[in-house]
Amino acid sequence: MPTLEWIGKDKVINHHQDVPYRVLERQYSYDSDGQHSEDNGSENMIIHGDNLKALKSLLLRYEGQINCIYIDPPYNTGNEGWVYNDNVNDPKIRKWLGEVVGKEGEDLSRHDKWLCMMYPRLKLLNKLLADDGVIFVSIDDIEVTYLRLIMDEIFGKSRFISQLIWKSRQNKDNRNITNVSVDHEYVLCYGSTLRGCMRKTDQYKNPDNDPRGPWTSANMAGLATAEARPNLHYDLIDPNTGINYGRPVKGWRYDRNTMMRLIEENKIIWPDSPSGRPRKKQFLAELEGTYTGYSSVIGENLYTRSGSVEQLNIWGEIRFDFPKNSALIQELLEQATKNGDIILDSFAGSGTTAHAVLNMNKADGGNRKFILVELGDYADTITAERVKRVIQGYGSGKNKKEGTGGHFSYYELGEPLFIEDILNESVGTDKIREYIWYTETRQPHAPVFDGHPYFLGNHNGTAYYFYYEPDRICSLDYDFLATISIRADNYILYADRCALSSEELLRFGITFKKIPRDIARL
Repeated sequence: MPTLEWIGKDKVINHHQDVPYRVLERQYSYDSDGQHSEDNGSENMIIHGDNLKALKSLLLRYEGQINCIYIDPPYNTGNEGWVYNDNVNDPKIRKWLGEVVGKEGEDLSRHDKWLCMMYPRLKLLNKLLADDGVIFVSIDDIEVTYLRLIMDEIFGKSRFISQLIWKSRQNKDNRNITNVSVDHEYVLCYGSTLRGCMRKTDQYKNPDNDPRGPWTSANMAGLATAEARPNLHYDLIDPNTGINYGRPVKGWRYDRNTMMRLIEENKIIWPDSPSGRPRKKQFLAELEGTYTGYSSVIGENLYTRSGSVEQLNIWGEIRFDFPKNSALIQELLEQATKNGDIILDSFAGSGTTAHAVLNMNKADGGNRKFILVELGDYADTITAERVKRVIQGYGSGKNKKEGTGGHFSYYELGEPLFIEDILNESVGTDKIREYIWYTETRQPHAPVFDGHPYFLGNHNGTAYYFYYEPDRICSLDYDFLATISIRADNYILYADRCALSSEELLRFGITFKKIPRDIARL
């Protein structure tokens, strides 16, 4: 498969593995009681911080668990005047490139920089996405070609679903020097499959009281020339009247045998005149499914202008240029999610994705969860504030929107679990235990530590112990073994030192792991 090369790729292709794991620190929770410090247990998250670091932190709980991802990353337009800085020359990105790519990064083109920024983030998103999940990425003509190639490389060309087209502009732009008004953007879609659109059945009636139920008149004209499909070109004659309706230019949709069966089953509507065109009785009960295809042209009448109107209703002003309307995001999420699914947006901006999720939950009583990540300083004052207003209701007069209800918790990125190769004790022992449990079992939640103070849990016949104290050296010896009462096929024991011989470890079925040397890095 062809792959894309650019300056700096060799530095970022595995950079996601070097990103340190950081704990997430909850700052506050929000629900019907407003904002408060108590943890409300909400699975909805808004995280303020670099999305590369935040995505790494989410792996501990959500690797392979995210059902749907929608991101609207910078389009790399070069416009530096927006609240959401749509340019990879942003100081934060330039600092990151200098640290990761080095002096080589000073000579990168804007496309090189953009690819260096996107690649490790997409790698982590791929690790978070469930096997049957779907990812949507909004983009325009500037980077769509490059994005398509790296998406093929990371997510797999076989998982490409569609390059959807959104007509984003309602009126033509006459300022373009090419005299072409670019009225569209794209949404690249990778994953398993989309749901499709609910089939419309309003046209199915039963005017003749047919015992087979409601039906509609369906076209039987074909689409092939006589040279291509000669078996579809024949005269069609009503056996009761003898009227010959001839043959359409492109023949019939069915061959003679199938047409004879339809005639015998009384499924043909015969016109009174030879100039008429026979049609098929298509019965509602015979339809194979309740969904039809989803058009690759999306967001009908949902222009950026409608996103601006939505902002005006929420804020009383437009805070983001060229915004997506929540209804557009909702249309995409409806294609890829069901009740209870988890939706992630790691370029959250003003929080449109959470708005869409809350609207969906209100409409059907669902319990979809959202996770937003936003780097900007406005993560609390705009992103989270919008979600609060959607939950409580916003607008006035005829534009007043009733609150959706709901809840979330707001997080900041905390300290790294490791400082160089040393455990960072300031993150707390519980966080370290949770990390150890996940890296060993790939289970998202650490069990309750019951009975033994250093017991992590039992998984697939193996008992796990993390013998660690911040203020002293812990040694795996006979005294410690005497405290273990749980019987298991095998044991994995973490400690600072081991006083047992290799033969003794083998005899007891113990695998010793030295702290911190043998702690796996995500």
